[in-house]
Amino acid sequence: MAASWGLVLVIGLLLLTPGSGRAADLLAQGLAALKAGQHQEGAELLKRYLARHPGNVKARLARAEALKALGRRKEALQELEEGLVRHPGNVALLQAKGRLLVESGKFSQAVAVYTRALALAPENAQVFKDRAEAYTQDGRLKEALKDMNRAVALAPKDPWAHFQRGMVKFALEDYQQAVADLTAAIRLNPEGALFYFARGQIYYRHLNQPEKGLADFRKGCRLGHSLSCRELEMLRPK
Repeated sequence: MAASWGLVLVIGLLLLTPGSGRAADLLAQGLAALKAGQHQEGAELLKRYLARHPGNVKARLARAEALKALGRRKEALQELEEGLVRHPGNVALLQAKGRLLVESGKFSQAVAVYTRALALAPENAQVFKDRAEAYTQDGRLKEALKDMNRAVALAPKDPWAHFQRGMVKFALEDYQQAVADLTAAIRLNPEGALFYFARGQIYYRHLNQPEKGLADFRKGCRLGHSLSCRELEMLRPK
């Protein structure tokens, strides 16, 4: 009998301990709510979880995403900053903060955050891509191109790295090289409808090669890209 009561006591203590199944349920329920698009409910569940586990990075990131979806960008930023107080070297938190700053139009601040992330993870191709986006939005195209060159070198089989570098070259009016990058993206992902649309625009409107442009629009349209279909409608002879 004593052994049985001892077991009951142990179980009771476990149920009262932070990090028990009940707290884990809050995390699971919060993530499930976000997946279902219930951002308000998810944010509240994750808030309750973080009150017990303030150092959980996954919960911080998820709650910040929920707050952003609700249009509460300032609170989302505060959530990420609280996470960084506890984990100043966490690259995922820095990336999320950088993205939020870009979306808020604070491009130079985002560049600084990404630069901090790269000091911690100098071989992370995604962070180079992220910082290149911030540079591009800030009009600093040469810096963006340097970052995209590095991203492609680190991840040569990533079609989106080639696509993004092509878009930077397009902004720099280097149309031939932009096409070369978009062609590389298509080679790596032949089903990338957006890649055909972008290359078609360059062929048709900037390189005076309308047939190639139309061929790309047709391919993009077949893959379900609505803007490619619209281009074909607009360019169809009356």
